[in-house]
Amino acid sequence: MRYLKEEELALISRYLFLSMALVVIQQDRRHIEKGQFKIKEHYLELLGKMETTARSERKELRAKMDQEKLQVVQVSKNDSFTSFLFLAHGYEEKRNYFNPAIRKKVENILFDLMQKALHASPQYTQKNA
Repeated sequence: MRYLKEEELALISRYLFLSMALVVIQQDRRHIEKGQFKIKEHYLELLGKMETTARSERKELRAKMDQEKLQVVQVSKNDSFTSFLFLAHGYEEKRNYFNPAIRKKVENILFDLMQKALHASPQYTQKNA
């Protein structure tokens, strides 16, 4: 039976996938820092802006979830699916997500964060041209 309202599901889902996107950003930063990039500062700056934007949004989502008494917990994971337990209003609702679908949702969030970071930045100009 479905207990979550559409707005609640959207809120919890965004929080969940945004949290996953933050993990990907942090991993990417570590790979770039350790990698053989000739010039890595620009990539690190972009990832830093993406992380700041994501953390800010996640903080707002967490506050809304706390206000509405909503929680999400990972229950299980295998090669194909990951299960989450959504808690709302004293009810529990288990949802299974196909792992490639999770990846696509996280990719979309990363693209969205990248667009926000690029549009918030002043245009890159070539110095001493």
